Amino acid sequence: MKQLTVCETDSPIGKLTMVVKGERLILIKFGTWQENKEIITHWCRKHKLPQKFDFDDNPFELIKTQLQNYFLGNSHTFTIDYELHGTPFQLKVWNKLAEFAKYGETRSYQDLAIAIDSPKAVRAIGGAMNKNPISIIIPCHRVIGKNKQLVGYGGGLDKKTYLLNLEKEINRTRRE
Repeated sequence: MKQLTVCETDSPIGKLTMVVKGERLILIKFGTWQENKEIITHWCRKHKLPQKFDFDDNPFELIKTQLQNYFLGNSHTFTIDYELHGTPFQLKVWNKLAEFAKYGETRSYQDLAIAIDSPKAVRAIGGAMNKNPISIIIPCHRVIGKNKQLVGYGGGLDKKTYLLNLEKEINRTRRE
């Protein structure tokens, strides 16, 4: 594979730039392609991925539809294929997080550390969260401080707050 495919999409939290390799999502960045081009190129170089990009919406239709349904509150899960690139520890954290943090719930970094049998790795988990390549899909926004405070989010705490409030509101509405 000599190139990756890129697409931008609108969301209630601003533009999202997405990258796929073949049929699999590998990266979501908050902001436009222009804002993220250097970061994405560096990330691809680091993970030994192509640094040539084709712009095409077609491979993203399912991803865009699932994101739109998520933001509308019509869907709470994602069924898209994705491929994670990171260290073995990061992969362990992200894979656990994908099954561990349920829609509308929050868990602490400490909870996640215990869940991966590394109770002293709270800071390392924070570092892994910061490197999460597919935010929203791998729901790092659901991880909060042990004291129940919102801490850190690659897209900014305003986006984390928005996503958590969206999920809580949808859950509240479903219970009524």
